[in-house]
Amino acid sequence: MTLRTVFRTFVTAALVGVGLLAAGCKKEQQADVSSSAPPPATSTPAAAAPATGNPAAPAAAAGGAPATPAAPAAPAAPAAAAAPAGVAAPAGAAAGGGMADTTAKLAAVDWALKQDEIRHDPDGQWAADATASSSYSDAKGDAAWSPKQATGEPNVDKYADDGHAWAPKTQDGGIEWLDLKYAHPVHASEVRVRESMGSGAVIKVELFDEAGAAHTIWQGADPTTQLNYLILKFKPTDYKVDRVKVTLATNLVPGWNEIDAVQLVGKP
Repeated sequence: MTLRTVFRTFVTAALVGVGLLAAGCKKEQQADVSSSAPPPATSTPAAAAPATGNPAAPAAAAGGAPATPAAPAAPAAPAAAAAPAGVAAPAGAAAGGGMADTTAKLAAVDWALKQDEIRHDPDGQWAADATASSSYSDAKGDAAWSPKQATGEPNVDKYADDGHAWAPKTQDGGIEWLDLKYAHPVHASEVRVRESMGSGAVIKVELFDEAGAAHTIWQGADPTTQLNYLILKFKPTDYKVDRVKVTLATNLVPGWNEIDAVQLVGKP
């Protein structure tokens, strides 16, 4: 064998070795790329999800093959029983719950104080009589849901369908109205409509002077939610008011729309 033949054989072997090394490096890089892709998501059910929710279908792995089932999650701790409406849950029930609980309690206290302030406003009076465009089951007199149920002080304690409030004859029927009369004519400066079910359907409020002329003091979108007042404030009228008419578009808020009481505020 000549020196040239030995050299040629050595070079060929070296090139083959370099090629095999390059191929091995390329294969290793492809494996890294493949393994760097995130695994199929197996989200843990949120704590607030209803217990009756359908379980999610297993996520598919790359290439469409079914993913390997995840290990069963540890049983969640029993959720604390919900507190009655308007009452905050005990503080410290969860991380950050203390601050949220305190805020909720302060809001509940403020709400209760405002309700009490309105009820005992020395310049306020509650309706003495009322008529309406209709009433549930054609109720009259002291019957449940009759117009008379909207007279006097508020007596509905929670946001719900309650016969102590006035309700129109049908749900979502369109325009309905409640006309309330007051014992003492006043120069009005405020009207407070206490909505107790289907809140947010009031579209217009009118005042009537002693001669029977109507004056629209507000017309628009009612922002009221839950058991609350729609409060309308305005410059004291130069005429005395003894009637208030509240108009609703009952199709705006689905379900029954009910009014517990309406307060007229003003000075003689």
